[in-house]
Amino acid sequence: MKRMKVFLVITAFLGTMLSAQAQTRTVVRVYPKHGTVVRTVSNPRVIVHKRTNYYYADGVWYKARGKRYVVTAAPRGIKVRTLPRGSKVVYQNGRRLYRYRGVWYKKRGRHYVVVYV
Repeated sequence: MKRMKVFLVITAFLGTMLSAQAQTRTVVRVYPKHGTVVRTVSNPRVIVHKRTNYYYADGVWYKARGKRYVVTAAPRGIKVRTLPRGSKVVYQNGRRLYRYRGVWYKKRGRHYVVVYV
């Protein structure tokens, strides 16, 4: 009986630890404020634009600062191959544009280019 109690306590402890680790991922639903510093970015794509490395992940643009990343405005003219899910098609002055989290894109060939509206 005593072994059973020890087994149950250990199982409960390990289950608590595993569930706590599973909840560490944060999903950003609103474009973070420019200048926000984060430690890690999940699966960023490195895009070089005018000799500067930008990191693009989940529709948010970052610049590296040491070992951290700083949220930055999307640089005008930078190209991405795909837009994140949830981007909206908007017609403005007869032009077909795409909007995602306050960033506007225009399709050019196989890429989407950041434009300012």
